[in-house]
Amino acid sequence: MAYELPKEMQEKLKEVVGHYPDPMSAILPGLHMVMEHRGWVDGEACDHVAEVINVPPIHVYEAMTFYTYFPRKPVGKYNLQFCHNIACHLRGAQDLIAYLDEKHGIREGEVTVDGLFSLTKVECLGACGNAPMMLVRDKYHEDLTVEKLDELIENWKKEAGNGHK
Repeated sequence: MAYELPKEMQEKLKEVVGHYPDPMSAILPGLHMVMEHRGWVDGEACDHVAEVINVPPIHVYEAMTFYTYFPRKPVGKYNLQFCHNIACHLRGAQDLIAYLDEKHGIREGEVTVDGLFSLTKVECLGACGNAPMMLVRDKYHEDLTVEKLDELIENWKKEAGNGHK
C-alpha cells in the first residue's frame, strides 16, 4: 500500500497551497507534514505530496534530497544530526561520533535496537562558533563534550522511559 497522509493533513496541505501563487511553494510544508506524521520521507511520500499539491514529483524529490532535515529511511526518536563540517571537525566532532558508537552503540545510518537513537552526519548547521554541535528534534546542542553527550543521552532515555539513573 502506498504511503498517504491522513485525510485531515491532506486537507490542510490543500489549504496551504491556496496561500501561494504557485503550488510548488507548498512542497516544503508538505514534506514537513510527512515528517510530523511519519518521521521520515521516501519516494512514496514524495509522490503523495506531489499528487496532493498537483506538482511534478521530481520537484518534491529535489526538495527532499536537498535538505538534510528529511531523512529517507526510518530514524530513531532522537535523530542526532551531527555536524561534521570544518569547524566541528577541527574541534573534535569525529572523536565524539566515535564515542557515541563505542559508549552508546549509536552508529551512523543505523537505529538503536530500542528505536530511540540514530545518527546522521550533516553539513554545516551554522553554529561554527560553538562547535562541535548537533541538531536533535529541532534543538541545537553546542560546545559538545563526552560529558555533555552522556548527559543528553541519559536524559533522553529517561524522557522515553528507558533509563532509571
